Amino acid sequence: MKRLTTILTAMLLLMSCSQQKGKDADQTESLEAKQLLQGVWLDAESEEVTFSIKGDTIYYTDSTSMPSYFRIIGDSLELGSGTKYGIEKQAEHLFWFRNQNGDLIKLKKSDNPEMDQEFVHEAPKIMNYTHQVKTDSVVSYNGERYHWYIAINPTKYKVTKRAFNDDGLEVENVYYDNIMHISVFKGSQQLFSSDFRKQQYAQKVPKDFLEEAILGNMEFSHIDAAGLHFNATLCIPDGASCYLVESLIDYHGKMSMKLVEY
Repeated sequence: MKRLTTILTAMLLLMSCSQQKGKDADQTESLEAKQLLQGVWLDAESEEVTFSIKGDTIYYTDSTSMPSYFRIIGDSLELGSGTKYGIEKQAEHLFWFRNQNGDLIKLKKSDNPEMDQEFVHEAPKIMNYTHQVKTDSVVSYNGERYHWYIAINPTKYKVTKRAFNDDGLEVENVYYDNIMHISVFKGSQQLFSSDFRKQQYAQKVPKDFLEEAILGNMEFSHIDAAGLHFNATLCIPDGASCYLVESLIDYHGKMSMKLVEY
């Protein structure tokens, strides 16, 4: 009985090791397949340039799209973000894969060495979503005059937006975020003065949205019995999705926020 138990244990260990080796093999990068991808690739039908591959990096013709690390694992093209695309066919001058919609993308390798000049192999351009703006005005309520200032200041804080290009590949574009400043005076008395960063809106805007959003604008809305109302706009760059958050500054200099619309 003891010998049978020993044999069964050994068999289970062998099976476990075999399964683990299979899993490890599935995760092994194919250097041969990566080497076949070196060069410039065109759409097989339109012959428009899709991307260029050098080493373990994919470069795009769009100067705002970040280069992407990639590897070939099994029958999948895996980008640095973790997104995988199933490979249908691959040869020295042919590469077919399925994009995120399941569409079959057929590429062929360019034999024109000058094609490589279309690609930016340096750091992509980072876009400012706004320019520096300063606005101010005097408003009145209940016989008192209030002077407000708004300054929109571009920063070097980077915001990465993920999107899909025309071929269904996930690309990353990088933008600079902004800091907003509001000051409110009653005569010579300063009631309020503070910077606003997008992180301060975390309780009003979903986390996933906020990570890719830019604090794009700040505008004075109106004055009433509650105080001075300012609206901040947080948007996904180059998209239609935005959140409008109101900042209310009361006559004692206290600030509160509420979501207006999205």
